Amino acid sequence: MSRDSDSAGELRTVAVALLATLLLWNLPYGGFVLYPFKLLATWLHEMSHALMMTLTGIGLSGVEIYRDSSGVAYTASSGGPLATAIVSAAGYMGCSLWGAVILVATPTAKAARRVFLIMAALMGWTAVMVVIPVDGDYFGPWVVAGLAVAAILVAFLVPARWRVAIAHFVAAQACVNALLDIRVLLRPSQVVNGVDSPLASDAHAMAYASFGTTDRWAVWTWAIIWLVWSLLVLYIALRVSGSRALASVVRFGPATGSPRDGSDRDGRRRSPATAPDETVPSAPADTEGS
Repeated sequence: MSRDSDSAGELRTVAVALLATLLLWNLPYGGFVLYPFKLLATWLHEMSHALMMTLTGIGLSGVEIYRDSSGVAYTASSGGPLATAIVSAAGYMGCSLWGAVILVATPTAKAARRVFLIMAALMGWTAVMVVIPVDGDYFGPWVVAGLAVAAILVAFLVPARWRVAIAHFVAAQACVNALLDIRVLLRPSQVVNGVDSPLASDAHAMAYASFGTTDRWAVWTWAIIWLVWSLLVLYIALRVSGSRALASVVRFGPATGSPRDGSDRDGRRRSPATAPDETVPSAPADTEGS
């Protein structure tokens, strides 16, 4: 397969993935189709928290993932305002960032296979070492292990074209879920595992760490900042992925000029006497204003 067809396929799959995501979110039973991808987005969200807990020295006690696709990451110790702010911001900012990374890192079927295998390894490890059961319910560890198996199956059994499409759909889901989940931060209370939770939301923790208050204006400030971040990350990822594909599909430069071959026909072709209306070959046509 040529580079041009690969790039054209990438551009198509990005567009189809985003369109399918938006359509499914607005269809009556679309949520059932998107449920596994929602759980994947929860895993990305909580693992972003877990990574920052480890890097800041707060430490990670464990991660819980529930049937309603909510999740909680527990710290091993308390931290200062800076560490708390970093950990709190990591969830929503990290989920959209991982989605963008997946989108940009999967231009070809071979790259998509590599990404799926890396994800499978990480999910398998966290299913055993990080995700913990909830009151004897092993839904969290089992569902993450199941997602790891699904990623391996996609990597090896799905045809190349569909593998790229699925990778882009996963990326689109991560970015869109990050955007949609931010809405819950504007609610007066958080729902975890189907019930109102006394735990502070990421925005509440961030507001207190940065402003020293959990007043609505402080919480909404961070919710809006994360919303803008998610939109910006998605926009940049689409520009990078789309521009890369488009740059290979559309060859910029003189459309009709052929390379000089050293023969006298080049002179005749460019001679004002033989081609009085011809434009200068070295100056590309001005298409900016068209």
